[in-house]
Amino acid sequence: MDIGIGLFGLGTVGSGVVKILQENAEQITKRTGSRLIVKHAVVYNLAKERTGFVKNFPITNQATDILDNPDIQIVVEVMGTLDQAYDIIKRSLNAKKHVVTANKDLIASRGQELVSIAEKNGVDLFFEAAVAGGVPILRTLSTSFTADEISRVAGIINGTSNFILTQMASNNLSYANALKLAQDKGFAESDPTNDVEGFDAAYKLIILSNFAFGVQPVLGDLAITGIANVTDADITDAHAFGYVIKLLGVAQRVGSTKEAISIEVSPQLVPLTHPLATVHNENNAVLVNGESVGEVMLYGPGAGEMPTANSVLSDLTNVATDLALNTPGHPFNSFNQDLDLAKPSQRIARRFIVVEVDDTPGAMYSVTGMFAAAKMSFTDLKQTPAANGTARLIALTHPASDAQLNVIHTTLRNADGINLAAEYKIFS
Repeated sequence: MDIGIGLFGLGTVGSGVVKILQENAEQITKRTGSRLIVKHAVVYNLAKERTGFVKNFPITNQATDILDNPDIQIVVEVMGTLDQAYDIIKRSLNAKKHVVTANKDLIASRGQELVSIAEKNGVDLFFEAAVAGGVPILRTLSTSFTADEISRVAGIINGTSNFILTQMASNNLSYANALKLAQDKGFAESDPTNDVEGFDAAYKLIILSNFAFGVQPVLGDLAITGIANVTDADITDAHAFGYVIKLLGVAQRVGSTKEAISIEVSPQLVPLTHPLATVHNENNAVLVNGESVGEVMLYGPGAGEMPTANSVLSDLTNVATDLALNTPGHPFNSFNQDLDLAKPSQRIARRFIVVEVDDTPGAMYSVTGMFAAAKMSFTDLKQTPAANGTARLIALTHPASDAQLNVIHTTLRNADGINLAAEYKIFS
């Protein structure tokens, strides 16, 4: 059986999809029983030079060339836009064409609507490539953990920020220089806001939370902190205590009966002995904690032409299998349940807190009093020699809640000579 494919977008990922389809055609046919053939591609810029594959299909700039083509059963959307991609995918689904997309922003913000449209039309909508590039985390969550109760899904899910933090830690680069290197290597956009401020990771964590916990969070439900304020001193001090700083996305059940869910993107301290500490540069890794299986980690490249294209191909072969078995139209993920968002008092972790204090009599007493008022106690405490009249105090605390930390924030707003320079959760 021949299955026709229409591509919206023929950039890095789209070209990789075509290349794999052409080079591995025989193997794909043997595994699926079908020949997956690119029939047409629609692009924005027809003048752009495209290499790396055989151009044995037409390339145009009119969406209807694919949407109205009865020989095309599967649409692959890898344009990277939001509103235009939404329109294309919706029209494709309503035309009863199966859709594979790598568009994390769209799936995170309007995925449930599109899943409903796909189900109504009896077609597949798959998006494995939307999270963690070449790491097959979504299909793992939807098939391998169906009988287990997941307590936490967490990991490094943005390659750009991880590259920057790796370069700062390993090569002593400043944040600005590490960011420039990431841009020079093509890991970071000219406007890196989405990556370094944590929004890219947040969109991916929304999708992961849906698959792991059956919840439907929106961006406003997440606590999001990026890496722009991570300093060389923070990295050095963290390492002295046996930690490395990583931007993590963490969604977990919290509360005395695990009745609530905390969803957060933030730089956190990871013990040097933890597997996540060894995930360097642009690589991604996702940890899944199940009540039965324990902790499982999936690791791999988080972006790039071939890893992401491989995830798209995984979805394509699953559509082909559904067509062969005549079983399309089932949601990629049908897990659905209600969990309350965690209150500040339920978000508990050990803390790494850096306070800058004027080197004056009684200043240190004020700091310890501030922590005592918040009922926070220390496991470690280190004071660096005063420089320019200011001492740097690093405190590692016992487990404490966001509510307790809020007490310290309130106290500091009214304190003279004391500044909260940094605060990180400690991942365990």
